[in-house]
Amino acid sequence: MTYYATPADYPHDIGPTAVVIGVLDGVHLGHRSLLGLAHAHAHAARVVALTFDPHPGAVLGHGAPPMLLPLEARLRRLHTAGADDVVLLPFDSARAAQDPSEFIREVLVSDLHASVVVVGEAFRFGRRAAGDVAMLKQVGEPLGFKTFPAATVTVDGATVSSTRIRTAVADGETDVAAALLGAPHRVYGAVVRGDQRGRQLGYPTANVAVESGIALPGDGVYAGWLVLEPDAHGEQHLPAAISVGPNLTFDGVETRVEAYVLDALDLDLYDQHVAVEFGSRLRPMVKFESVDDLLAAMAADVASARLATADRRAWLVP
Repeated sequence: MTYYATPADYPHDIGPTAVVIGVLDGVHLGHRSLLGLAHAHAHAARVVALTFDPHPGAVLGHGAPPMLLPLEARLRRLHTAGADDVVLLPFDSARAAQDPSEFIREVLVSDLHASVVVVGEAFRFGRRAAGDVAMLKQVGEPLGFKTFPAATVTVDGATVSSTRIRTAVADGETDVAAALLGAPHRVYGAVVRGDQRGRQLGYPTANVAVESGIALPGDGVYAGWLVLEPDAHGEQHLPAAISVGPNLTFDGVETRVEAYVLDALDLDLYDQHVAVEFGSRLRPMVKFESVDDLLAAMAADVASARLATADRRAWLVP
């Protein structure tokens, strides 16, 4: 993958491109359909993903939503999903106020030499969101590119969108989120030292300090995977039982993400950067009356997690 920090950095001698535009947070099945449509019309052109950062809501006053992927992971996943190059569009007040036709001429034509542009049907851009698919077609064709809007993707009757996925994640419906993403939802962070209670109880956990601003599943216990080397090829997926939220039995108040790797009692992961993938939610967080009750629940959680994580490939959409 080749990554460019601004559209102006894109090489001027690279030839025509097929450009996919959007925040593209999560790189879900809808975003994959955009990339697929770009490839279908690209012919010999390179497929370029143009992604915004920060989220426009942070600049426009709506507030940025919790993101499904940190920026670096988004860039990597866009490449994996089919982008030859990924270009970051720094979004600020000047860009928000830009006339849509000026954006077309400056970014799509001058910087990225688009011959094809692919967007979602409802895509809007430019000052007061005045730009849309119709404008892209009207202004773009005389300038040398064709616009192809991609139809909305649905899964089991649910529209695939970053907003819908964020809602599913927040509600603890991580199996729904995985179906719409095409892969389990991930959070990233470093393994830090916790209270060591899991180790004392026979279930040592990796306490993951999740990067801020990332969509975190609602409190509960989940089946999933602890991912080692999440920034590289050849990453390892270790089946795990994962808790999200405060440790209510010990009067905890701090939300934590802790992953117990099944049957692993001697892992030393402190300070390593890892990812946590969420499969299915097993149960809500509960304040148990005794440690024995907690241990019985943890044993049941491990048994359920073992079944749910037996085949990770079942959670992936090709």
